[in-house]
Parts: sequence; C-alpha cells; structure tokens
Amino acid sequence: MLHKIKKALVIFLCLAMLTSLSPITSADGFQATVHTLRIGLYSGSQKTFTSANLQNVSGTGYGYELGYFNSDREFFPIGVRITETNAITVTIDQNVAWDSGERAFSTDLSVSSSVVGCYHIRYNEGFSSYHDAFEKAESLELNENTFIKYYNDKYYVMIGQYSASAAVKEALDSLDFKDSCQIDAGTAKTVTVVETGKTRVLFEFDGGTSAYLAVRPIPADGAKSQCYHRGYKYYGDFAFIRGSSGYITVVNYVDIEDYVKGLVPYEMSASWPIEALKAQAVCARSYALTNLNKHKSEGFDICNTAECQVYYGTARANDNSNRAVEETEGEYLTYDGKLCQTNYYSHNGGASENSENVWSIAYPYLRGVIDPYEKDVESVISQYHWTVTFTGDAISKRLQNRGYDCDTVTKFEILEFTELGNVLRIRFTDKNGKKFTFSKRDCATVLGLRSQRYTINGATPALNTYYINPSGEGVSGLSGLYAVGAGGTDQLGSGELYAISGKGEISKLGGETSAALTGESFVITGTGWGHNVGMSQWGAYSMAKYHNKTYKEILTFYYQGTEIVYSVYPKKSEENT
Repeated sequence: MLHKIKKALVIFLCLAMLTSLSPITSADGFQATVHTLRIGLYSGSQKTFTSANLQNVSGTGYGYELGYFNSDREFFPIGVRITETNAITVTIDQNVAWDSGERAFSTDLSVSSSVVGCYHIRYNEGFSSYHDAFEKAESLELNENTFIKYYNDKYYVMIGQYSASAAVKEALDSLDFKDSCQIDAGTAKTVTVVETGKTRVLFEFDGGTSAYLAVRPIPADGAKSQCYHRGYKYYGDFAFIRGSSGYITVVNYVDIEDYVKGLVPYEMSASWPIEALKAQAVCARSYALTNLNKHKSEGFDICNTAECQVYYGTARANDNSNRAVEETEGEYLTYDGKLCQTNYYSHNGGASENSENVWSIAYPYLRGVIDPYEKDVESVISQYHWTVTFTGDAISKRLQNRGYDCDTVTKFEILEFTELGNVLRIRFTDKNGKKFTFSKRDCATVLGLRSQRYTINGATPALNTYYINPSGEGVSGLSGLYAVGAGGTDQLGSGELYAISGKGEISKLGGETSAALTGESFVITGTGWGHNVGMSQWGAYSMAKYHNKTYKEILTFYYQGTEIVYSVYPKKSEENT
C-alpha cells in the first residue's frame, strides 16, 4: 500500500552535510591525494553476491539515506530515506527467494515461497525528482505495492512485483490507464532494495555504468554510525555495483583514518605494544595511497584481504589500537619527498630482502637487512621454523598445473642465494633431463612455501661458484680469486673477494650455487612467513617490547633513508554544497 511506503521512504530535500578532517601541517613535496577510500568487501574467494545485507549497529544509527557517489567520491543524495527499518537488503533485479538459513536471497526459487519478482509495471512518465514521482504515485490511488525507481537521472512510478511475465501482463491489462504504462524487467545494472527477509520492494536503482546505488547510514544523535555487513561492523557508506558478472560487489566508502582503525587490529593484535601498532598504522595508511585504483576495473581501490591489506572493520579494535591510529593521524612514510610503497609481512626468519630480489623494481628504501630482533620472539611465533617434504611426482604436478610439460622431478637445485641468504634462483630437472628454472618470488610460490628463506636437506649457502657469462653457466670448485683467459684459468690469490661501493658498503662478490638434491623426495627447511620485503610485523613487536624502540625507529630500520611526514588532506569539492 502506498501509504505504508510513505512511512519507509521519507522525502527529504536537504543535501548531505560534508565533513572533513582538521588540517595538519603538510610536508614539502607530498600531500595525500584522497581522504575517502573505496574498499571492496568480500569473504574468501566469493567476491560478488546475489544480495547483500546492511544492518545498523544498535545505538549508532537508524535507517538509511540513498544516493550515489560522484567522481570526487562525494555522496550525492537522491531524496530518499528509509527509516522504517534498520535492516535492508540490496539484491539483483531477478526473481529471487529468501533463504533464511543463509540470510540471503537466492536465484533458486525452491528455497522458499518468499519471492521478490523482477517483473513490474512502470508508469511511462519520468520525473525530475523523487518528490514529484512520489506525489504521482499517491495520485494513482492504487492498492498495490507501489514504489519509485531511479533510472538514468529520472524517477519512475513502479507498480507491483511479479515472478512471471504472464502475471505482470494480466495485471497491466487490468489497469484503467494501461496505455500510459509498460512492463519493466530491469537491466543488468538494476538493483532492488527490500527490507531484509521481506519481499516488499522499497526502491530500485539503475544508473547504468555511470552511477551505482550508494547507501549512507543515518547516524543517531551524538553517535558515529556503524553497519553490519556479513557479520562485520564498518564505519562509512556503501556502494552496490553490478559489474560484468551481473552480481553485486559491495564497496565501503570510508574515511582513511577509520579505514586504518579497522585494519590495524586485523594485521596485528590490538594488544601489541603501541609503538608497533603505530608503525603498522603509518604503513597501512601509506600502502593504501600508493595502491589507489589497484582494483579499478572492479570499481574500488583496494580489497580487504591479504592480497592488499586485511580490513574487517571495528570489531577487534580497542582503545590501544585506536590510540595508535589517532596518535599517528595523517602521518605517511616518504623517501625523497615521495610516498613509499610500504610492504610488510609477518616475519622474515632472520633477514629481510631487497625488493628487486623478490619482485622486479628496486626501491632505494626497500633494502634487505639482517634482522636481529626476531630472535627475541621466535619461540612464540607459530611455525617460525618450518619443514616440508615433496616427492618428485608432487613437484611435477605443481609445475604441470602452471602449464609446464614436466615429468617426475629427480633433481632440485638452489642455483643462487642473495647476499642475505634468501633463495634467488632454483632449478628442477625431470627424469627426461628437462630443466625448469625459477627466480625471485617464484622460488617460494611455485611450491607454495612460506618464504624464500630455505635450504634443501640442510645445505647452507657456500660461495664456491663464479659465473663467467650471461647464460648462467659457471665454473665450479674454485676457492679463491681467478682470472679467465684464452689459456684457461689462473689463480690470483686465495680467500674471499670483497668490493667497497661509493657509499662505503662492503659486499662479498661471486659465489652462488650451494644446494642440490637428487632423489625421489626433497626435504625443505626454512624460516619466516611472507615476501620478506619491508617491515617484519613480529620484528616490530620485538623492537617495541624488548628494545624500547619508537615507531619512527622501527620504520627507519626496515625502510632505509625514509622519513615520516604529516599531510593535509585535500578539501572535498564544494560542487554539491
């Protein structure tokens, strides 16, 4: 009934008040580019949904304001408020049934008789405002489930919801003004808003590819609104995108400081020393801005999993973790005036690594260091030391899954270690003599290992092979300094060879090959967990707890030559004020 809908959809004509962070002193050469982040929310491998629920956290808000986000990441209201319920569901505009066990709508209509139909009757006239469309709906005096639809900048009166085309055609034929109406089954971009668990349609939205439905929780007096989504509590607003798959991606539009509050206690325990948490907060904030639009094709900046940074909202936050964020508010890590790529990981097993020895780019501040701090906490780190065993068949299967034509592996060699003792290059040989070489991060990922810091059968790096040509073939068995000429090799001296760089850094030259194992199975032992580039989280814990290091000292140890700066957040556009 239309008069019932009026209770739920309260017309409002005021534009949203825009808030901004208080400015703080900006560092020369760097200013934060945005202060609202777009975080893709999904659980595990499931990235899109048939429907998505929101529920106000008790005491923080009541109902929702609907709109969309413009290109400046500003919420633009469309004049619709839902205040009759604190729990709404956004679903794709298809026939869907409520599955009470999953608390979600399903395209399998056999799960229940509570079905939201995708066929509607649409009054042909489009209106420029929700208010005008609502008044027209009242004037029709229909005893039907009547609601308003936003479609490409116009508002339309919609009548009924039916799960079969024959039923909606029969309903249309019964109308006195049927010549002014048509059947509407939506498009691949249409989303439907209902009360969670109910079938009455409250609103529909279709902005094509230029705009997606946004929902802003209405805050209670004196409170900061939070919403439940899939069991987690979040600050901020939410957008519901129907992408190329036709299903819904949920995006959390959230202030960067609130984002960091919802991230720190998932990347570190909220009970850890505050200086470690502060280091994590600065890393998280810096990483977010250096990875803006990483998932642009999916409609958001970064995801909420370990692929980017783990972010599940406010549930684990406490006074300690929030304090760490607040006391570093607006702080970023820079090198030579530019924002740093602040990669981090759980623990390195004794040494971090140069970025180019793991990925491809050599960052001047992502230099590997011998890490003495993890020693103090290795006894409390789960699987700090680890061992795995592979058969030759198991390795060949992994290579086959990557597309390699590999038979049973009979030989596994570590061809090269880095100066810090991490594996840089490996080679497998199958029973037919085929060789398969991998380098850098693939030395770990090809076998699903926890890190690149490992040996085969306990063999340790021994500098006894010197490469003499680009093909990688070496001369083995040399134990000193040799010259290679037309007549062969001549020993110039004994002992190890070192070089001193222009910066005064001493490096050992030559020698890489050390570990090889031939047989039916291969025992790999290692330490550490992660890519080993940048900050060790457990190292930060140890530095703060046992060595009284500040977060600035932690960061400059793991990110060499960097400095922490304050940044003024950009002002929001005044276009919609």
